Formats: sequence, structure tokens, C-alpha cells
Amino acid sequence: MGEHAASNLWRLMAQRDLTAKQVVARTGLDERTIKGIVNGTNKPHARTIHRLAKGLGISVDELLLDPAVLRHRQFDRQTNPVVAEVIDAQAALFDGWTDADFDELHSRFGHGGPLTAEGTVATVKEMNQHRRLHEKLALLLESSQAEVIGGILELMYEKVVVKEEPA
Repeated sequence: MGEHAASNLWRLMAQRDLTAKQVVARTGLDERTIKGIVNGTNKPHARTIHRLAKGLGISVDELLLDPAVLRHRQFDRQTNPVVAEVIDAQAALFDGWTDADFDELHSRFGHGGPLTAEGTVATVKEMNQHRRLHEKLALLLESSQAEVIGGILELMYEKVVVKEEPA
């Protein structure tokens, strides 16, 4: 896990002008761990990746994705300029959003092309609803009910996913 974590953490620290000590303060991780990740001498465990993401206010994907994929996300920001207008006009809709949330919004398209202002607001509301559900699910999966929730999810998943018929 985390083969891209070193370059992505390095990039995030540079973009935000953060030192290793500042990352330690935000994440609660050991400075040696942070420096080991940045230097590529430490392959972070899943728990470390999650603490980094939470402390930096980003999604786990921002640490795990190939940097080339992340460059495509920057292009998406340029192709959906109306999103910036909506962000400025309705900042409250974006409370608690991470960089990855904004990247996902910028990558969306409406019917026939870039998002309109109305399409952007509708998409943001849908994304916020999904975020709340994901947060609740994550909490439940960390609780004593994890096994029950996992079983329910598996049953629901099987009902929704169309299984391939043998040829």
C-alpha cells in the first residue's frame, strides 16, 4: 500500500508550505515516520495513510493515486470554470470539503458539456449527501456493529450487482 504516498505527500507539503514538524502536529504521527514516507524509506500502513489524510484534510486517494492521475484533475478545473463562481457565491455548501472533493466536482460534466451553475449546485448537494452517508458508514464499520454492517452491505451489494453469466 502507498507506493505513491511519498511523491504525493511531498507534493502536498510543497503546495501547502508545510514542514515535517507541521505534518506531525496535524496528524499526530511520529516525525521519523513522516520523513521516512517522504524519503521513500518507509512504506506506510493503511492506518498511517488514513491518519495522514485526516490530518491534512484530504481524501486517502490523494495519497494513493498515481501523480499522473492527479495532473488530469488539474486540467478538469480549467474545463469547468463555472464551478469557481458557484464556490464563491455559495461557500456554505462546501463546508468541510477536501481537495479531492473539489477535484471530483471539477471533473463532472452536465448534459452535453461543462456544468451549469444549477447543475453544479445539484451535484454539490448530491455529493454532500453521499459524504454524510460515507461518514456514517465509516463510523459504523469502526464500531462493535462492524460485522453486522458488513453482512448487510454484502447482501445489498449482491442484490444490486449483476453477476456475469457463464459463457
